[in-house]
Amino acid sequence: MEAFQKNPGVVYKEAPGYFRSLSTVDWLFGAGLLAAVLFALNRYAGYMDVYERAILLLAAPTFAALGWHWKPVRWLIPLVALLALWAISLYGGSLANADQKFFLKYMLSSQSAILWMSAMFAFSTVFYWIGLLARSPFGAAIGSRLCWAAVVLGFTGMMVRWFESYLIGADVGHIPVSNLYEVFILFAMITALFYLYYEERYATRQLGAFVLLVIGAAVAFLLWYTVSRDAAAIQPLVPALQSWWMKIHVPANFIGYGTFALAAMVGTAYLLKSHGILADRLPSLEVLDDVMYKAISVGFAFFTVATILGALWAAEAWGGYWSWDPKETWALIVWLNYAAWLHMRLMSGLRGRVAAWWSVVGLLVTTFAFLGVNMFLSGLHSYGEL
Repeated sequence: MEAFQKNPGVVYKEAPGYFRSLSTVDWLFGAGLLAAVLFALNRYAGYMDVYERAILLLAAPTFAALGWHWKPVRWLIPLVALLALWAISLYGGSLANADQKFFLKYMLSSQSAILWMSAMFAFSTVFYWIGLLARSPFGAAIGSRLCWAAVVLGFTGMMVRWFESYLIGADVGHIPVSNLYEVFILFAMITALFYLYYEERYATRQLGAFVLLVIGAAVAFLLWYTVSRDAAAIQPLVPALQSWWMKIHVPANFIGYGTFALAAMVGTAYLLKSHGILADRLPSLEVLDDVMYKAISVGFAFFTVATILGALWAAEAWGGYWSWDPKETWALIVWLNYAAWLHMRLMSGLRGRVAAWWSVVGLLVTTFAFLGVNMFLSGLHSYGEL
């Protein structure tokens, strides 16, 4: 018992509670989110059903907690909001202003912002690689800042695109996660954000060169798709997508896709280091292994939720929870693949090159489920085809 007694000569301080540890900026951020939600409910509640109001109400504490946990969110959300509101004010209720107002035409319209996002990701990739190959902290720091700039512009573009859809018509307006063009932007944003979180968490920027490669591939596809198919045009939703389920199912799904892609690129770095390639420039194998495990764990959790939500949505839209549609079947394959990876990790201590190779191959499976099904197979989800 003596070992547990306090030393009378030492002054002990109790650890502050979670809420008492928050700063004034944290509380102002939370209050600002709550005020924005209440304003939106007061003004637009009549246009929402009960589920959409619930989603909006839950957004305030969710993003407040995220901002309290990861401080960059406290400036990211207000900055995106200010840029989007600036763009909305420039539109003045008419899409014609997109070609007449300088800042809309060259920066803040959805297509302009997304093009700038694409350029920032491309430059970010270059500087991350300069930082890695030249052992230049300055190059890696520039790459990180350009990646943040791309995230800001990408989210601004999505918010403005949401508004633009309503300028076309109230019956056309919808959240911009309904087709391949929009979800590729979402994929790039989510992958970049999770990478930037781990970059700060582990105080390393060497992985940016690898993660930005998969983001760059998504951006390259996005640009090709835009030019060859005029994909940037805003189209009315098909009947099956005219549901509030889309607002939560698709983002949850792409958190899974984004973190699985992140894990695969970390796995690639692991394999290179384990074979002595760039070994003195990459984080330790333990750090790489930990990032890979945490990314897959987060992705699996969200992908599981998305799959359940998708089944509930299918029951409402098509009258059944599961129909073995190609998209559903491949989603199940992806889920089983990562469930097996996590099971082997937790039960058998899966680590090392086998785990890394598995994460890389998992990206191929995920890519086919995400894109290949749309290209080569048809079914109930064929509204997303190329």
